[in-house]
Amino acid sequence: MSPNIAYPGPAGTHTSAAAATLFPADTLVPLQGFRAVADAVVSAEATFGVLPIESSLAGAVAETHDLLYERALSIVGETILPIRHCLAASADVSLDEIRVVRSHPTAFDQCRSLLARMPKASEIASSTTAEAGRQAAEDGDPTVAVIVGDEAVELYGLTVLEHDVGDTLAFTRFVSIAPYTRVDRGLRDARTAFTFATNHKPGALFAAIEPFARAGLDLVRLVSRPLPATPWKYRFDAVVAGHPLEPAVQLALRELDAVTRTLRVVGVYEGHAEEGA
Repeated sequence: MSPNIAYPGPAGTHTSAAAATLFPADTLVPLQGFRAVADAVVSAEATFGVLPIESSLAGAVAETHDLLYERALSIVGETILPIRHCLAASADVSLDEIRVVRSHPTAFDQCRSLLARMPKASEIASSTTAEAGRQAAEDGDPTVAVIVGDEAVELYGLTVLEHDVGDTLAFTRFVSIAPYTRVDRGLRDARTAFTFATNHKPGALFAAIEPFARAGLDLVRLVSRPLPATPWKYRFDAVVAGHPLEPAVQLALRELDAVTRTLRVVGVYEGHAEEGA
């Protein structure tokens, strides 16, 4: 029996395409939103989950970062896909007639120029772009447009109003997640993801990341996220190029641990070549 791979559905999302890329031979299972995916992996109802974690235009996907932290999940793989959005509706209408635009918040961030051309239209967030498309098809109201991918347009029988509505060519990084971290595999282009919280004092962040610079390690991602239980205090999610068992990475993580309040590794996986870099 093949593993179940959970992704935020319904079918037709960019994440479903990423899941098929990461797990081409396995059973893909659409679930209702990011949290449902994370919970399914934690409870072993799914072997792996797939979520977007970073957009080349909009930056970090906050919900994925927070779920990795809150659910004690780990990144075990990644892929990067080009993202092309279109504006669609249940029938052919002019932009002036549109009163509502639905999509995922990240898609809104990637299509600001389009939205600026529809100042009278309200933005309503959906759990995924495909969910927005499904709802638009079900409601049948042509004044409610959606920002979706081509697959969702075909799947839900929508009419394309404009193609390629993104502000510029965009890519999204997707990660596969599991309830464990594996360090026993040899990886060609290893990445180590970790999260840490510094002491609340001047120079604390510099002290935390300086060991990586001194060791000549590439800190390829650094994202700050608020700690809800302690207002105005933050944790940092980072990724370093290298394997945690490599001496240089091991030493830098040890030095980081000595100057921070908390430190946890949240992924060891093979990096994906970054197009356009």
